[in-house]
Amino acid sequence: MKKTATLSVLVLLAACGDGDKKASPPAGPGAAMPPVEVDVIVVQPGSATITQDLPGRLSAVRSAQVRARVEGVVEKRLFAEGTDVAAGAPLFQIDARTHAAAAAAAEADLAAAKAVFERYKPLLDIKAVSQQEYDQAQARFKQAEAALAKAKLDLENSAPLAPISGRVGRALVTEGALVGKGEATHLVTVEQLDPIRVEFTQSYSDLLRLQQAVKSGKQKRADSAQVELMLEDGSIYPEKGRLQFTDMAVDPTTGAVALRAEFPNSRRELLPGTFVRVRFPQAQIDNAIRVPQRAVMGGPQGQSVMVVDAEGKVAPRPVKTGAMAGPDFVISDGLKGGEQVIVNGLQKARPGNVVKPVPWTPGTALIAAPPSAPGTVPAAAKPEDKK
Repeated sequence: MKKTATLSVLVLLAACGDGDKKASPPAGPGAAMPPVEVDVIVVQPGSATITQDLPGRLSAVRSAQVRARVEGVVEKRLFAEGTDVAAGAPLFQIDARTHAAAAAAAEADLAAAKAVFERYKPLLDIKAVSQQEYDQAQARFKQAEAALAKAKLDLENSAPLAPISGRVGRALVTEGALVGKGEATHLVTVEQLDPIRVEFTQSYSDLLRLQQAVKSGKQKRADSAQVELMLEDGSIYPEKGRLQFTDMAVDPTTGAVALRAEFPNSRRELLPGTFVRVRFPQAQIDNAIRVPQRAVMGGPQGQSVMVVDAEGKVAPRPVKTGAMAGPDFVISDGLKGGEQVIVNGLQKARPGNVVKPVPWTPGTALIAAPPSAPGTVPAAAKPEDKK
């Protein structure tokens, strides 16, 4: 009986031991979680073009007001508002009956004056008419010619034409309106929108600092002929513009210099009156370290970035930013090159935490960096949100 009881206890213990091997205990609350992923770039020194974003406003490169040159009632509008018209296209029809009658009368007067003048020519030779009578006949003939020319011009102006090719705006008069009575009534405006012009200003003090930096050799003058356009939503207009004009005087009220550039606008995406920002290249510098704006944080202690060390730990790094290179900050102090800087995932990266760095891979290259060594994260591209 005792042997049987002892054998039963041994069997139960063995069964319990096998169960422990098969069933692992559930992970407790203190179990380690996998490190979070953050997007990083490896910063490397390289050449950079210093830019400045300057406010401006779009305007038509050419604008023409169409006005009534003759008095009359508008009979018909001959264009569709908001469409493109060619130079010389008729835009309105003003009642032309009065002007046609005046032209016919002027033509009859000219014929009569011409007949008298031609009859007086041989009579003057034989002294049948005086020189004074001949001169008066000649003067009446010339006056009749001028009167007919004016009458024909008034008849032509009864159908106002587009002075330039471009987009015609909203009609400012309607059919049945009396125009041209005592003033040249504004009928409509035609604007040439391709190319389109942007006028902007640059602070003269900034211009002086740039000139001093170039003279000292710290910077090289950039090719400022091509400029970029930033739209109201922050996007970059796909086509580059060309600088056309730089004023030679400083506005005494603003202390700024006026500039003008033109941009292609074949699809009519840009409209006059729109506020924009012009990205204006100023200088070229070498051995510059660039980071996207989103990677730089500001606080009471100044600016900083988050870097990931060789062990995958996050650490803040104080930095100083200088000028802008397109959408990026140029770091003047705090980074030497080779650091892994966090671009996306800053809200998940706490100092001292271990993270998993992954390359930040937007569409185009941000900096021209040499190929990364095996096991490192390649340099990133221009600052765009990771889609």
